Amino acid sequence: MFAFRSGLRGFRWSRLLEPAGPPRCAGRRHRDFGRAGLLAVALFGAAAGDGALTVATYNVENYLVADRMVDGVYRQAYPKPEAEKAALRRVIRGLGADVLALQEMGSRAFLDELRRDLEREGVRYGYAVLLEAADENRHLAVLSQLPFAEVRRHAAVPIAFPRGKGVVKRGVLELKLAPGAGDLTIFVVHLKSRLTEFPEDPGAETERRLEAAAVRDLVLARFPDPATARFVVCGDWNDTRDGRAVRALVRRGATALGELLPAADSRGETWTHHYRREDSYSRIDYFLVSPAVQPGVMDGRAMIYDGPGVEVASDHRPVVVRLATTP
Repeated sequence: MFAFRSGLRGFRWSRLLEPAGPPRCAGRRHRDFGRAGLLAVALFGAAAGDGALTVATYNVENYLVADRMVDGVYRQAYPKPEAEKAALRRVIRGLGADVLALQEMGSRAFLDELRRDLEREGVRYGYAVLLEAADENRHLAVLSQLPFAEVRRHAAVPIAFPRGKGVVKRGVLELKLAPGAGDLTIFVVHLKSRLTEFPEDPGAETERRLEAAAVRDLVLARFPDPATARFVVCGDWNDTRDGRAVRALVRRGATALGELLPAADSRGETWTHHYRREDSYSRIDYFLVSPAVQPGVMDGRAMIYDGPGVEVASDHRPVVVRLATTP
């Protein structure tokens, strides 16, 4: 079996007991998670070099040129501020991911910039993939320390909307790791946000649900029998766990793609997104694992990272899963 670098260079898991991040929301603890110390020990107690594969998903909030508020001033066509970029790199260093799935990445130039800046700080990702789809600005990307056996860029996944034909706006990025990594396939998705262009579809709920169903059908086309396949589906799904889009992506009729992993941070809190305009918190970022992968999920759950930098880097918090790769 391939001997993985753990991807946890110098990371002190004690940080999980002293989290830094956005203000905490009372009452958002997941009842299946115990106290912070128990969670941290259970999920990440293994030492570096334990042979685990670490995979993370992270919406990096407009790593591109966009209209935005900067220091209380509205700026048009403004790049991601340097303070946010520095915080983002700090988070990525803390994650120590072997494979890092990114949403809201800009053009190839921005992805290359992130790789160069990370390498200057001691984190090298030798492999990078970008998917440009119907959304001209916000793309999917993957940084990896491991080689790929196969890359498929699904830039035009079709959808039949009530108003006519369309595509999944950000596409689907599919990557298969090299055989030594256990033949794991990773699907990265970023479903439609709640901003809508159509009054008849408030909150873009219908569009998002149809995108989710199209992604699900793509996965089933690639793996008709998910019970025997090895894959994960991860990313920003822009919907809560009981939302129609999440339900559509997880199952088609009697066929389930896999299991949504429970996830929490070091305090047992389960939110991954802070909507600043409403000052609301929700979980909209997920890992789904196929039945063949699920037994290898360490402690059967993922971790929402709440280490230093998350409060500045993005309006999302990354989700991390560790997969056992050795008996």
